[in-house]
Amino acid sequence: MKNRLLIAGALWLAAVAGVFPQTAGSGATTTAAPRVSAHRDVIATYCTSCHNQRLKTAALALDRIELDDVAGSAETWEKVVRKVRGGLMPPAGARQPDAPTRDAFVTSIEAELDRAWAAHPNPGRPLLRRLNRAEYANAVRDLVALDVDVAALLPPDDSAYGFDNISDALNVSPSLQERYLAAAEKIGELAIGDPEAGMLSDTYHVRGDVSQNQHLDRMPLGTLGGTRVTHFFPRDGEYVIQTRLFRTNFDNPRGIEYPHEFELTLDGERMHHATIGGAADLSAAFALPKETADAIDERLAVRIRVRAGPHDVVAAFIGSAPTMDATKLRPFLKSAFDTLDWTGRPHVRTVTVTGPFNATGPGDTPARRRIFTCRPAGSSNEESCARQIVATLARRAFRAPVNETDMQPLLAFYRSGRQEGSFDLGIERALQLILASPKFVFRAERDPAELKPGSVHRVSDVELASRLSFFLWSSIPDDELMAEASAGRLKEPSVLQRQTRRMLADPKAQALVSNFAGQWLHLRNLRNAQPHADDFPDFDDNLRHAFQRETELLFESVMREDRSVVDLLRADYTFVNERLARHYGIPNVYGSQFRRVPVTDDARKGLLGHGSVLTLTSHATRTSPVVRGKFILENILGTPPPSPPPDVPALKENEKGQKPKTVREQMAEHRANPTCASCHKIMDPIGFALENFDAVGAWRTEDAGAPIDASGELTDGTRIDGVVALRRAILARPDLFARTMTEKLLVYALGRGLDHQDMPVVRSVLRTAAAQDYRFSSLILGVVDSVPFQMRMKMEAQ
Repeated sequence: MKNRLLIAGALWLAAVAGVFPQTAGSGATTTAAPRVSAHRDVIATYCTSCHNQRLKTAALALDRIELDDVAGSAETWEKVVRKVRGGLMPPAGARQPDAPTRDAFVTSIEAELDRAWAAHPNPGRPLLRRLNRAEYANAVRDLVALDVDVAALLPPDDSAYGFDNISDALNVSPSLQERYLAAAEKIGELAIGDPEAGMLSDTYHVRGDVSQNQHLDRMPLGTLGGTRVTHFFPRDGEYVIQTRLFRTNFDNPRGIEYPHEFELTLDGERMHHATIGGAADLSAAFALPKETADAIDERLAVRIRVRAGPHDVVAAFIGSAPTMDATKLRPFLKSAFDTLDWTGRPHVRTVTVTGPFNATGPGDTPARRRIFTCRPAGSSNEESCARQIVATLARRAFRAPVNETDMQPLLAFYRSGRQEGSFDLGIERALQLILASPKFVFRAERDPAELKPGSVHRVSDVELASRLSFFLWSSIPDDELMAEASAGRLKEPSVLQRQTRRMLADPKAQALVSNFAGQWLHLRNLRNAQPHADDFPDFDDNLRHAFQRETELLFESVMREDRSVVDLLRADYTFVNERLARHYGIPNVYGSQFRRVPVTDDARKGLLGHGSVLTLTSHATRTSPVVRGKFILENILGTPPPSPPPDVPALKENEKGQKPKTVREQMAEHRANPTCASCHKIMDPIGFALENFDAVGAWRTEDAGAPIDASGELTDGTRIDGVVALRRAILARPDLFARTMTEKLLVYALGRGLDHQDMPVVRSVLRTAAAQDYRFSSLILGVVDSVPFQMRMKMEAQ
């Protein structure tokens, strides 16, 4: 089997290079009507004193630019538009135009740029895109009804422009090719239930900073700590499920000074029960710590018969009266603070599932039900049934109709497997080849042969279906979408809008939460957030998880309820469980389940009051006004600051024996450097407005023993004195936030970065969305209706 997949692999890169050639794009500009020239005095009054041929401040000269040919300098004028509309230019302290003058000036530039682009629309360079890990896992799930641990199969993806689905970052190396081939082989074995696959052993880990002295989210009522995993059992048979507990650095098992009841359930049914702890175990642990810990772990192992398919495995302790440690004046909320502490409650460290032993068959799994759309009555009709199964899988996997040329190698693999063993083995071999095919792993599009290079054309309906499904679902099209595309109806505006709305309402649109919002708002990085334990002893994974869920649920509510995207900043509600509510000081919230609650504290409304954002934009020991300001400029306002020079010194930290300085005082020394001051005067006022939130998002009124000073002045002269005023200033220009989100959506949907040629598209989406108060669906539909999403340019063959 490995030789066959190696043969397929040898052809893989050749197919990628030959069938799906890489191309490079170009832009097109035209001359627009001379309307910006009417604002010549505005440019002379407010711009050219700095941006002239002599000074060329920021490498920009406007004193000799041709005002009658705005389109000819589109890239320059788009920079001007962004800076002036964002209030960054003219800079603070310089002479400022009044609001009507500023708006008329920018609007005239935009109008000429948009007219020029409309006359010669450019969808950008065509791309060859590889499925990233999330897309690969989702595609496998929707193709064969199998959830795979993609992190164990494929390496992490590189990112560009803030996302990991960008064509330029998704390179292919020989080692990655081998990983895709190995993944195809393993997935085929699991989906079919290959009897020759042998035993498997999968271990699920629990983070060491999970507090397990309480009921955890998604766990059965009446339990404390533990973990819940959904494990795929490949065949009917016997499996050993081994739970192991956390130990101290001296191998002592934690939490055994009192008896505790352990329970393991499968799909809610008890499979094993054991008691650990008490006087005997405690005494033995002090005499022989490792041996006692090993013996206790053995009591938590069980061998049971399980039917093939996915099952929920829960390992936890049954709730009992709390055990208080009388030696601590104030116990921490975090139950696993010290790796030397053996007191408290036992904590689950790993759950390992090994098997099958004495396997009896592949069973009736969701994967087999999805794959085997027919069963041959006898050997005479095996070929026809195999052709039906393989054709259905190939059509869904390749996201396009399949022809005989596509079918021949797949059926050849089927016949080879059938000759070696059984009908099922033949289907397994064909499935593995489908999963190893470049037509599955890559998203390629073709240009009509009759078109000349440089011409712009619509993508086919089938290609449009693939673009739409990977945008909204991070996965392959479903049968309904493919049926509309195959019938040539998807390009019709009413059909496309109906399908888009249907897909947004589908549970699979959760991919926009985890993949789009998770990267735009940096939520994926929370797993790496490690506030210093000495400064924030109560910070644990429970709080880390709660931070992430709160922001995900807010984004999801805006998406599902089709609210204005501006509600992400001004929402008067949020989602909390007891742990998060306690952190925020919200009363009367109990239990691990998240629920929607009103926000009565204006400081906590929207993203600016979320612990996720505030923790991600802090250092391990303190807040960072610079990082917080930079985050808001980049991800909220869409006006990223310049990159810092390479020799910027680190902020001087407080030293022992000296009076500690507030972060603001430390920053004052840093900003005294003229090289740093120009950028810091943009970022710092935004960051200082959030100083009432500490490095884990808790509210505070003092820093280093001094009252918090959250005042500042934004670049447009607006005075602010905290997060409420900052939010008010941002909401005064909701179009800036909507523009930023539109740009992020376009990058995510197109799989490439944006340049000046894409800005007319952004403005077109915003004009339509503004009439609908920037509802979530208006931005999505605007992206889907756009030229870059529906069209491509034919390039010269490389």
